[in-house]
Amino acid sequence: MTIRRVLWLSPWMRPLARVYAEALRRQQVEVLLVTSEQHPESNAARDYELVLDPRPKAPATWLEFSRALRPIRRFDADVVVTELVRDPRWVTLGRGRPRVELIHDDRPHDVDETRPRWERALFDSWGARSAATVTFSKYVATAIGGASVVPLTSDLSPELAPAVAPAERRRDFVLVGRLNPYKNIDVTLRAWAAHVNGAHWEGDQLVLIGDGTAPKALGPHVRWVRGAYSYRDVLSTMAQAKASVVHYRRATQSGVQVLAMQLGVTPIVSSVGALPEFQPEGECAIGVDDVPGLTAMFDALADPAAAARRGERARKHFLQRYDADRSAQALLEVLERASVR
Repeated sequence: MTIRRVLWLSPWMRPLARVYAEALRRQQVEVLLVTSEQHPESNAARDYELVLDPRPKAPATWLEFSRALRPIRRFDADVVVTELVRDPRWVTLGRGRPRVELIHDDRPHDVDETRPRWERALFDSWGARSAATVTFSKYVATAIGGASVVPLTSDLSPELAPAVAPAERRRDFVLVGRLNPYKNIDVTLRAWAAHVNGAHWEGDQLVLIGDGTAPKALGPHVRWVRGAYSYRDVLSTMAQAKASVVHYRRATQSGVQVLAMQLGVTPIVSSVGALPEFQPEGECAIGVDDVPGLTAMFDALADPAAAARRGERARKHFLQRYDADRSAQALLEVLERASVR
């Protein structure tokens, strides 16, 4: 079946959903994205977005939800995409249409991501009744079973990605996102201190970007840009970095890893989850407790010429595998198969 209209329900991952929505629209598919203001990159609603507050316990949200029902029904979607829906009211949206569930992670990264028992019972049961399930890595597909795999694109709109930085503009290393314990920051800081005290340090800083629980004693030549961030505030720092540290203790896949490749920056990853699966050819993964191995990676990428050369290779890998249009085309094929079941 040729898909003409997609209803996409994504309250928490609005920037990524926008990238997919716009890629599908470039393929002549109409998209109505039902989302929320929860993500710091939300900004003004776009013409294909319907913004709701996914907090059913707040009385004021019920009126806006009831008003949204008419345009959603009038949209008359061929298929519904659902992604991290946690509001029971949203379960009713698109009812009666084939539904495709997007699953990013096979399990919580840490205790902060553990959902209440009632929520798991309700939404896991609902998700299991979808016409198809999509994961973004072979790792997660194997863990949950019975899923189609679609390459994960970046949540940075393609037109915002700058040109790959040349060697003369390369400086610093970055660690981006929620700085929670699973990000393995203690091991990263030990390796960084060894790099700074070694023969290959080129005067760079390790720049931590985001909220979280990083250690109070960050060590030498480490800077922490605290708080929620917008890409417009940190993009130049990320795009000119010598590498992006994605050396996690627990992971399925990482949007930070894909974003780094989109920017032409080498991701330094651990050997867990789908992180090795996403890496460009020739880029190895490092054991989660391998401080000497991580130090050696810092040493190698401190050379700006090496950082630029390997970053170019990462960017090429992104365009060949994880580009938004390629990923959306793979997703559209799943939607078309699901719509005829």
